[in-house]
Amino acid sequence: MASAIANCHSFAITTPLYYVNGLPHIGSAYTTIAADVIARFHRLQGHPVLMITGTDEHGQKIQRTAEARQKSPQDHCDEIAVGFQSLWQQLNIAYDRFSRTTAPRHEAIVREFFQRVWDNGDIYEGHQQGWYCVSCEEFKEERDLLPNQCCPIHTNKPVEWRDEQNYFFRLSKYQPQLEALYAERPDFIQPPTRRNEVLSFVERGLQDFSISRVNVAWGMPTDPDHTLYVWFDALLGYVTALLDPEDEPTLDNAIARWWPINVHLIGKDILRFHAVYWPAMLMSAGLPISGQVFGHGFLTKDGHKMGKSLGNTLDPVDLVSRYGADAVRYYFTKEIEFGRDGDFNETRFINVLNADLANDLGNLLNRTLKMAGRYCQGQVPQVDPNQITADNALKSKGQVLADTVAIAYNALAFHQACEGILGLVRASNKFLDDTAPWTLYKQGQQAETETVLYSVLESVRLAAYLLSPVVPGLANAIYQQLGLEADFNDTTIGQQLPYRDHSQWGYLPPGQPLGNAQPIFQRLELPTAP
Repeated sequence: MASAIANCHSFAITTPLYYVNGLPHIGSAYTTIAADVIARFHRLQGHPVLMITGTDEHGQKIQRTAEARQKSPQDHCDEIAVGFQSLWQQLNIAYDRFSRTTAPRHEAIVREFFQRVWDNGDIYEGHQQGWYCVSCEEFKEERDLLPNQCCPIHTNKPVEWRDEQNYFFRLSKYQPQLEALYAERPDFIQPPTRRNEVLSFVERGLQDFSISRVNVAWGMPTDPDHTLYVWFDALLGYVTALLDPEDEPTLDNAIARWWPINVHLIGKDILRFHAVYWPAMLMSAGLPISGQVFGHGFLTKDGHKMGKSLGNTLDPVDLVSRYGADAVRYYFTKEIEFGRDGDFNETRFINVLNADLANDLGNLLNRTLKMAGRYCQGQVPQVDPNQITADNALKSKGQVLADTVAIAYNALAFHQACEGILGLVRASNKFLDDTAPWTLYKQGQQAETETVLYSVLESVRLAAYLLSPVVPGLANAIYQQLGLEADFNDTTIGQQLPYRDHSQWGYLPPGQPLGNAQPIFQRLELPTAP
């Protein structure tokens, strides 16, 4: 995976197009934070980047939800889409395109794609009979249902019996080509556990799947009696998002620059649609296959599955309102191995943030800046980093950090990237305590004092730069206190602060005036019980 992503000249990444049956939950936020982190890392390297997110807005579930709220489906969709956009702004998500499946331009793309697949002989009318989960918008095999005839994913939602004429896509025709794809590109589905799930599913034999529904008013009509199945429609939202605003909505225009997508980030519950149905649809339409599908795990709270019926949901809007975007972004990026299931516990959340950002990083910068104010006239010490010896503990660690962190980011191993960066921060704290520059200064060893302080300040700068995809606000604050101009939220950051320079240990200019020492991350307190 590292080479497939690291060597790209431009980079396009998608989150799922989130279903608008309700306001965004913490799982949606988790995927979107991860997509934003990797997009920001590529921007840092100067790559052209397109990050796509958006909303999937058709289907019977949306129709029923809107009716229950006594709203029109479009009004409901508009309201929920704004809720997603608002949360992404609160979480400092720098997306480039927000794709909505109710957009007129999207309909033009879907119709052209549908026609290509039809002309290829891969759509036919047939009979569909079976148990249908409205929440999943898909038919379920009886052997997969729970004993109470409920969906295995929506465990409190009984499935419904359907017996209707539908249009079908010839998925079975593409089984050999899909198997060849998985064999030739073993990193197409990641992590390996997800790949194994798909291989097992495909080995059982692929069945043609329904791509239309009858008696569903809220959807894209294919003829007077049928609307397009939500997944056939929704997956093409990734293609629609590639259009520039002035482009005529055609497939050729959409795929002219950014296609194929480098990475689709998804939750593991929608893996089959992205790793089996989607590439087969693209094959049928004669389009290149996306670079990779990465299915991450589920989140729990205090070790338990979250759900409205359980009363233990985690509201991302409330969380970011109380603790801030950087805190939320850091915890979910650093504390959960991306690809595996992860847990949120508020006590652990606060302890991790206080230890890593307030104590290890924040206190380190604060006390070092104060010493530089007293011992170096408030300037970066007049030290040539090239003259610092190779056995300097921080220089030796910092010189290799950019490479190891880049490997981790490119592999979507965000926790490893954060741990590597925090390793330099912790080493800097130890280095400061071991060398005791306050003692060196009292002994008149000015050169040695300045070497120590430069080494620590430069290590903090490098940590901030490499950590900026995760905590851009914190990185901005650190750069400002070091006297450097930076806006890590600017999409042209790779041109402002070139990666080849700023990712290397030794960039901090000697003699530069430093800013005033201020806490960069306020310690968090556990909420008091009501």
